[in-house]
Amino acid sequence: MQRGLKALIVTGAMALVFAPIQARADGFVSPWIGSAFGSCDGVSNGVSTSEIQNGQTSFGVTAGGMGKGIIGGEVDFGYSPSFFGDKTLFGNNTVIDLMANLIVGIPVGGQHGAGIRPYVTGGVGLLRTQIDGGTVGNIQSSNNGMGWNAGGGVMGYFAQHIGMRGDLRYLRGFTDTDLGFVTPPGDNLSTTRFWRASIGVVFR
Repeated sequence: MQRGLKALIVTGAMALVFAPIQARADGFVSPWIGSAFGSCDGVSNGVSTSEIQNGQTSFGVTAGGMGKGIIGGEVDFGYSPSFFGDKTLFGNNTVIDLMANLIVGIPVGGQHGAGIRPYVTGGVGLLRTQIDGGTVGNIQSSNNGMGWNAGGGVMGYFAQHIGMRGDLRYLRGFTDTDLGFVTPPGDNLSTTRFWRASIGVVFR
């Protein structure tokens, strides 16, 4: 938990530092809160993770810049505490993602003042899972793996510098990781994959 909060603070600080640099490229910073839902294909002591983790709260920050408001890049940081289930079952458990993405949008209404900007985004980065204790098998697992994400959303600006952002994206690990769950083939390998819906304030 403390490591996740430290990473969030560092990422947010970096976003604030680099936001002025991105100003000419229509830079933006968007802290957000959302919900993760999906599957890890895992079963432990008869409990399916695909049934447990749906609807878990996530939060994070996304920052980037778009040349002429059309194409650019973004860095997305997401933190999902109790991703696999409550602490009674799985102890302290989290999923953290840090992705570097390409973003393509259409600035309806221009780059200044009120307007909307639908966009699509996708890229690769870190996908970290951690489980520490709990009553379901007393699992101890920590994995740092590569993953990818893809999705889209809409930024809507009320004025020159502030608006709202709605986002839906799919995240998935490139390879199976050992989460300590017993999977159908009888081993402990599971694929971390989930959807994440979020909403947040966006500053530019």
